[in-house]
Amino acid sequence: MAGQARVTIGGLADRLGLSKASVSYALNGQPGVSAETRQRVLALAEELGWHPSSSARALSRARSDAIGIVLRRDPGLLGAEPYYMSLLAGVETELGAAGLSLLLRMVGMDDGLDVATYRRWSAERRVDGVMLFDITIDDPRPALLDGLGLHYVLHGNREPLAPGRVLLYDAAGDAGMLVDHLAGLGHRSLLHIRGPEEFEHELDRTDAVRARAAAHGMRVAFESSDYSMEAGERIAARAVAENPTITAVITSNDLLALGAQAALTRAGREDVALASWDDSLLCRLGSRPITALARYPEEQGRRATRMLLDQLAGTAPTITTARRSSLLVRATSVRAAAAA
Repeated sequence: MAGQARVTIGGLADRLGLSKASVSYALNGQPGVSAETRQRVLALAEELGWHPSSSARALSRARSDAIGIVLRRDPGLLGAEPYYMSLLAGVETELGAAGLSLLLRMVGMDDGLDVATYRRWSAERRVDGVMLFDITIDDPRPALLDGLGLHYVLHGNREPLAPGRVLLYDAAGDAGMLVDHLAGLGHRSLLHIRGPEEFEHELDRTDAVRARAAAHGMRVAFESSDYSMEAGERIAARAVAENPTITAVITSNDLLALGAQAALTRAGREDVALASWDDSLLCRLGSRPITALARYPEEQGRRATRMLLDQLAGTAPTITTARRSSLLVRATSVRAAAAA
């Protein structure tokens, strides 16, 4: 019985050699499949004891059986950024189990392209709901989506922005782990290479790092970037050259960390500790693996998707917080010279 309970629409589709959409149509009595195919699907579902969840039953009435994600990122950079690849894998896993599809668009950083995409999707009834990332100051998207009548879940640190529809991250907790670790190694002068200041999560990280550093009596400088490896390398090289007292660097993602490490190595500053806000395979490779926060992006994608499916089904979400991060200490966690 335990094996039967794990049967999904995707599993039925694989057994029958059909698409997940066809299986979903057959199970939910929707047009689009032949009578013979519908009978095959229903017979196998009965044989395996498959039953739809309450969310799946409610979703059978959805107009599109798809959710959408619009990312305001350079497509080339996104392809090199493991965080989003892992997060999207989690989204796809949950959608596949529910028999839904993902519609993904990468629109670059030009103003207005993301808003235009939401308007078009709504007019064409292409998606039943969307996920929002990289929330900006005075972000217009929640109000726009409310007006369009589109369901949504956003990833952020501030619940009041959209009560009940925010997968909440703990910026203060993450900052505490990073800064406390570096302070424990004796560091007193810190550089934080962050992402664009327009993003609310970067401002929240800045405030949290500043407060935690002050509690330890640490000096901290902030530099903004575009999350690229090139920016991390350029900023770290200039910062340590201009201020040799810097003995520790925090970066807002793994690509920035990789760039910063290259600059520090080239400058002969392997005495500088380095920690990334995001872990990935990039942080584990090389002769000096990089200390990083494991933030479990695949699980974040799964949790956000469950929130959206619950919303579409008209039920209260069971989980509204991201999984707590953990610190993975590696070779770049060097002690400050005076504390060695």
